[in-house]
Amino acid sequence: MSFLEKIAYLFYLLLFALLTFSVLYLFILSFAGRVRRIKPARISATPKNDIAIMVAAYKEDGIIVSTARNLLTLDYPAGLYTVYILADSFRPETLQELRRLPVEVIEVLFEKSTKAKSLNAAFSRIDRKHDIVLICDADNILEKDFLRKLDGEFSAGERAVQGQRVAKNLDSPFAILDACSEAIGNHLFRRGSNALGLSSSVIGSGMAFDFSEMRQIMSEIDATGGFDKILQLKVVERGHSIRYLHDGAIYDEKIGNSTAFSNQRKRWVSSQHQYLKKYFLPSFRQLFRGNFNYFNLGILHNFVPPRSFLFVLMPLLVVMSFFVHPMLYWVIASGTLLVLFVLSMMMGVPSELVNRDLFRAMLRLPRAVFIMFGTLLHLKKANKTFIHTVHTKTEVSNPALKNTTNP
Repeated sequence: MSFLEKIAYLFYLLLFALLTFSVLYLFILSFAGRVRRIKPARISATPKNDIAIMVAAYKEDGIIVSTARNLLTLDYPAGLYTVYILADSFRPETLQELRRLPVEVIEVLFEKSTKAKSLNAAFSRIDRKHDIVLICDADNILEKDFLRKLDGEFSAGERAVQGQRVAKNLDSPFAILDACSEAIGNHLFRRGSNALGLSSSVIGSGMAFDFSEMRQIMSEIDATGGFDKILQLKVVERGHSIRYLHDGAIYDEKIGNSTAFSNQRKRWVSSQHQYLKKYFLPSFRQLFRGNFNYFNLGILHNFVPPRSFLFVLMPLLVVMSFFVHPMLYWVIASGTLLVLFVLSMMMGVPSELVNRDLFRAMLRLPRAVFIMFGTLLHLKKANKTFIHTVHTKTEVSNPALKNTTNP
């Protein structure tokens, strides 16, 4: 074996080791999420918790009024919840329209805007004593009884809850791919984790925490992107486990074009890479103290390459296996990993999304994967710059939800 052949073989072994870990980790989560039942939401008949709904919004003039009106129609006593609109860089006419509604408008303006800064500004200005804080995005619509489910969970002793984000729209191939990606993420890192007795990861919106504790934790966070990754680590560091509310829906707008897809994924890949490095050693320290939840969220979640990358790397591994020695062994091993990966993904796709539109959307998958790899060239910029995704959808228009109640 020549020197170059030895280098190629070593590269193959390293890639095989990384992908073996990644696929087995994803398969265990996916299988657990499929076969193990997790507790349904506990709905309070008589609500008692005072809830603050914080909507962090940056230049969302087109949809924020509609969102505010929707949040005011939830099935929860009006005196027990307050909607706070954290208005960053809004037009004066939008602010005026918001102030006609029974919501609290907190204006913020920063040289470099971030969601963490908006939340901290709101916490510093709110005097009312709330029990729970629910973090939402400007495009989110909640199902009618979502707050009752939160009340039931916190009354039962939970201190951190992540709802299930569901696609608000499926009106383009990229929106369908985005909806499937989020559904798979929910199945793996939230439902699957809870099924194994581990903490769910959070996803930036539709997440609720003890108000006082959240105020204290957020005061320690000043991140440009991916603040939720820091937040979840600080929550589990305190000994809490994050509960996934799989039957508590938050409707979230899915991106409709390649530009929005690229910006969104750039932000996600950047934060995954950044926080894997930052919390590598702290994660091992927490592991030695018996806090596996911290280690799981800090290292294992972030060590697995993005699933879009795996769609390329897994077939590449199989092709490379034909050129290493002994050939048959590596072909079988790599092929088995590819099958396990596909099964892991398939178990996470909801049956209502499997239709002709999905198969048409999959024709765009190569382009989506190409965009994902392109994000690697801009990670440093993404770490330092707030990347805004523009939202336009004010209603739920997901045909896959035709058998469910429209919020």
